[in-house]
Amino acid sequence: MDTPFIRVEDSGEVISLRGEVTTVGRGRGVDIRLGDPSVSRLHAELVRRGPYVYVVDLGLSRNGTRVNGRPIARRVLDEGDVLSFGAARCRIGGLPREDLAEEAELRRAATPDLTRRELDVLAALCRPALSDEAFAMPATAHEIATDLVVTEAAVKQHLLRLYQKFRVPEGPNRRTRLANEVVALGLVKPMPQADAGAGPSGSGSGEGSGAGVPEQPVRRRGDQAS
Repeated sequence: MDTPFIRVEDSGEVISLRGEVTTVGRGRGVDIRLGDPSVSRLHAELVRRGPYVYVVDLGLSRNGTRVNGRPIARRVLDEGDVLSFGAARCRIGGLPREDLAEEAELRRAATPDLTRRELDVLAALCRPALSDEAFAMPATAHEIATDLVVTEAAVKQHLLRLYQKFRVPEGPNRRTRLANEVVALGLVKPMPQADAGAGPSGSGSGEGSGAGVPEQPVRRRGDQAS
């Protein structure tokens, strides 16, 4: 096939991506219709730009979009990437093989400046989505506050600033869209398996010593919205 294409793993159906934008979902009006109940009626778009294709999660799905198992908001695709729309899996093919390292560097340079506390909030927000559960939702403001031992009001203030920094517009699933963007940029990483089940302890872990994202749940004292 001389154009990019998607192969639906369950059915083996191969669909050519000839249009500039190809919609994916469970609804009747989409270009690629997937019958799995975990797929939203309008779930995602596949966009062609010259020889390249990128996938965009539309933020309307409870179960999100993943590329090679990682939740995304938007991502340029490589040959053979596995796309998961909810539980429905597809594979992209017919793409040119090319080193996109330079483009990746440009994207990293566009990452906004973040404070240590904002990194803590993002780590707590994304922790459920980086677990072994396929469709875990990002943490709520209440869950983040409990995780970091701060007030829920302080967490909400941090989230508002993070929405502005990452240019996440108002609308449904705003936390999910922020988490997808953060994970796609590589700002948070999955916890090591040995730490994934760690809960609060009375041993007094204290403040983290590094400026990066903590790799395991931490308990911090005090936080005031500025």
